[in-house]
Amino acid sequence: MVAVRLEIDQPFDLAASLESGQAHRWRREDGWYSGVIRGNFVKMRQEGEVVEFRSEPCSEASLLPLMQDYFRLDDDLVAIYTEITRDQRVASMVDRYPGLRVLRLEPWECFISFICSANSNIPRIHLVMDRMATAYGNPIDMDGQIRHSFPGPVQLAQAGEMELRRLGLGFRAPYVAKAAQRVSEGWLNLDALVDVPYPEAKERLMECAGIGPKIADCIAVFSLDKLEAFPIDVWVRRALGEWYFPGQKTPPDRVLLEWAQDHFGRYCGYSQQYLFHGRRLEK
Repeated sequence: MVAVRLEIDQPFDLAASLESGQAHRWRREDGWYSGVIRGNFVKMRQEGEVVEFRSEPCSEASLLPLMQDYFRLDDDLVAIYTEITRDQRVASMVDRYPGLRVLRLEPWECFISFICSANSNIPRIHLVMDRMATAYGNPIDMDGQIRHSFPGPVQLAQAGEMELRRLGLGFRAPYVAKAAQRVSEGWLNLDALVDVPYPEAKERLMECAGIGPKIADCIAVFSLDKLEAFPIDVWVRRALGEWYFPGQKTPPDRVLLEWAQDHFGRYCGYSQQYLFHGRRLEK
């Protein structure tokens, strides 16, 4: 099967975008990234300015719009850079990691992945997300290699807390089980939150047990088109404290969030991702 070229006329770095803590089921082998996007097993690689990919079961041609959506190629990254690089620290990160994209993830899988991120790390989030997919998702074959779609709300609700604990979710298991039940029963419509103003969407997410301001902001910026969201995790808090409030006590997260949204402006979600990626890799 011949790979299809994804035409990109803006800055684009596939590796940085997929390895920057946003998405949690990508694997890299022999220069190719493999993962699952909305039920499709996708393999892709970048060589210079060219990105090529293969997919199953949908054809590559039919998947092109989905790939463009996933990488937010409808964003004018050059215009966004013009705004966010007014901040010199962000500008230095853009220079260091040009083409790092904020992704547009499928809301349900993003929702569960960031519930699983509580007091965890990126490799462990990858692990438990893959375990849930292998246990309850549908198998997808490409060249004899099997990956699994991510299970839907009904499957995870039916699995229940104890089974999710067996898969290694620990204290997060009841939160995932209850969240799955809430979505499967229609109490929370994640797709509808895309069209809801950011404060209301964040409030709705935080009605779920296990979702605080940081997790809600991650879900909002990475899957609900809320680029004004600014997740504050341990790396971003360190970045802000060291780079913007040196020699003083770092303000609490609520104050930091208000400051960041005012300081970085309407694309502060992009600024956050560059600060997060840069500070994490600086460790």
